[in-house]
Amino acid sequence: MSTRRLPLSTRGARRPAATPLTRRSALIGGAGLMGLGLAACGGGGESGGGSDGGGSGGDTITLGYIPSWTDGLSLAYLLDNRLTAMGYTVEHEQITEAGVLYAGLAQGDVDMFPSAWPEVTHASYMEEYGDDIEDLVAYYEGAVLNLSVPQYVDITSIDELAGQADRFGGRIVGIEPGAGLTKATQESVIPGYGLDDYELVTSSTTAMITELENAIDAEEDIVVTLWTPFWAMPAYDMKALEDPEGAFGEPEALHHLGRTGFKEDFPDAAEWIAGAKLSDEQFGSLEDKVVNEFGEGKEAEAVEAWLEENPDVLPPVEGE
Repeated sequence: MSTRRLPLSTRGARRPAATPLTRRSALIGGAGLMGLGLAACGGGGESGGGSDGGGSGGDTITLGYIPSWTDGLSLAYLLDNRLTAMGYTVEHEQITEAGVLYAGLAQGDVDMFPSAWPEVTHASYMEEYGDDIEDLVAYYEGAVLNLSVPQYVDITSIDELAGQADRFGGRIVGIEPGAGLTKATQESVIPGYGLDDYELVTSSTTAMITELENAIDAEEDIVVTLWTPFWAMPAYDMKALEDPEGAFGEPEALHHLGRTGFKEDFPDAAEWIAGAKLSDEQFGSLEDKVVNEFGEGKEAEAVEAWLEENPDVLPPVEGE
């Protein structure tokens, strides 16, 4: 089995889920992030970390996330809204690789990872960096990785892929090469199910969605790496293949992670975050609002609309 990178298509995906732009972007050249490929996006106000332990308006909380992973994108803008209401200045750092994000969090270059998968998918990163990371809360239960096919494909289990590589062009279309989903597919699923005649093709979530859209438009067979919760599962009517060998591991929770000292530096924010949990229906409606209803460049407006429709889901913010 080999792995190659998939070239980015110039055609946009049907849903504007990938690489959205935030309000202001610039290259960052600060200590600890030089050469790591992070893009800084200010949420307004002055940049720079530090706090006096409360949302006094001069404190800055930096959120680091991979924008094409729309759970992180959606939660980043939700947290931006609520933390801003508490008096914080919020900065966004858009990061391209999970390993870089965990390293930046452990080094204190970002204050929070808004939507992490530390229990299974990112367990190796937690083994490496976890001593310098604070687990703030598990905000969503029941996340799972999978291989998926469109509903018209007449298989229901990963083991049925064996011996059918020619039918799928000999490819499993994946996402970013540094993703935990990519590692699990490469190291556990492919050898565990005898899929060595498939090539795991990696590049980005954007490219995977484009490949998926093209295949569905042509009603061609395709198998892709996906996960739940993720807007693309219902949007493209995808079928998660059963995993009888448990190669992807058990369902896990999604967590808000902070750098060491986050709870001490931002006690009111940490207390609020600890009470902010979402059900499957609530999470799905938030992501759909951000990614599909409003789309790229309107994430902040999407969150405002979602909060108006869901006023009692999150803990109240003092003064509102």
